[in-house]
Amino acid sequence: MHYRWMVLPFAGLLGFAQAAPLTFNAALDLAERDSPSLSAQSATMAAAKSSAVAAGKLPDPKLFFGVDNLPVNGPDSWSTSRDFMTMQKIGLMQDVPNSDKRRAQRLEAAAGIEEARGRRNIELIRIRRDTALAWINRYYVEQRLALFDELDRENRTLLEAVRAQIASNRSQPADIIAPKQEAAQLADRRDDFVRDLAKARAELGRLIGHEADEPLAGEPPQLDIDPDRLYRHLRHHPDIAIFDSLTRKTAAEVREAEATKESDWGVAVAYQKRGPLYSDMVSVQFTFDLPIFPETRQDPRIAAKKEEIARISDEKAAMLRDHIAELENDLADYAATSRQLDRMKNTWLPLSREKYDLRLGSYRAGKGEIEEVVNARNEWIEQRLKAIDLENRKEQAAAKLRFAYGEDMQ
Repeated sequence: MHYRWMVLPFAGLLGFAQAAPLTFNAALDLAERDSPSLSAQSATMAAAKSSAVAAGKLPDPKLFFGVDNLPVNGPDSWSTSRDFMTMQKIGLMQDVPNSDKRRAQRLEAAAGIEEARGRRNIELIRIRRDTALAWINRYYVEQRLALFDELDRENRTLLEAVRAQIASNRSQPADIIAPKQEAAQLADRRDDFVRDLAKARAELGRLIGHEADEPLAGEPPQLDIDPDRLYRHLRHHPDIAIFDSLTRKTAAEVREAEATKESDWGVAVAYQKRGPLYSDMVSVQFTFDLPIFPETRQDPRIAAKKEEIARISDEKAAMLRDHIAELENDLADYAATSRQLDRMKNTWLPLSREKYDLRLGSYRAGKGEIEEVVNARNEWIEQRLKAIDLENRKEQAAAKLRFAYGEDMQ
């Protein structure tokens, strides 16, 4: 019993630690640590490293044994000891590929490791970018929902103002309907954002697991966007760099194909035992490949591999163009959204707030209509929601640029 009371506080602390709020950087760390697809790429890279150990090594030797010159008829038939030509033999054979071929195999294995590492970097960038976008999206969905508490309070204030006007006979009883309609509209929109929050949490959960259910902590990071740096880093992007690994790997395959024009060789050593009346023997033999028809065997394979190098080069150029266009589009989106957000904070929000305050003041003074107040309030609500949406779009654009082009994953 005493031991149980000692354990319970630690169990409570463990549960509290597991329920820690989810910061932006914590989400990135979880995505990188627990991603199944990233683990699969890591396994592929480990497999490539293991395979490289055997690359360029000599093949295993072969053991052979048997009988030579065994009689099958006559008085010595099926005897292994009476005929002087009959020999029981045992020996070893070793095939030796030429040195150029083995060197090319080592180069191909090294390029395979680079390719696996490059594909892991591509997956890492995708996971970090998607996680950043998902965290930011959920953060701003929650910001929209938080705004509705303020909107509800404002709606109650407006409802009280209408009731005061009706009580003083400066407004019609029907005016009470407008604030109630607005409250119902706000409830509908709140439901939409609750739905959006569930989707945002599910998308984040796809990337980091059940920790996505924890409350968010902190704010989105302030990401500096330097276009010159992004353009400089572009050519080192893993999507581009992977083609260099593929080129080296295919070039090694070309060298291996060219090495097949050179002869491989082999050696065999055998011990041959004869009958007790005859001396035992030892034999040695060498074998050599004869690549005498290269135009129908080696040359077509070499040509195919060289065409593969040309294809990889063209695909790299096309990928680079795609990324340049995507980077330019993302920078344009970021710049436009930044200007619109500044304009929203400095112009649209103050003007819409001023317009609503003036309409409400006129209504309270008995000089305005409730429809004008409601319209001005709806406009102010829309501008505040739009401001949050612009902040979301700006942060998403910055995160996309930063995590797609601004991080060095080499």
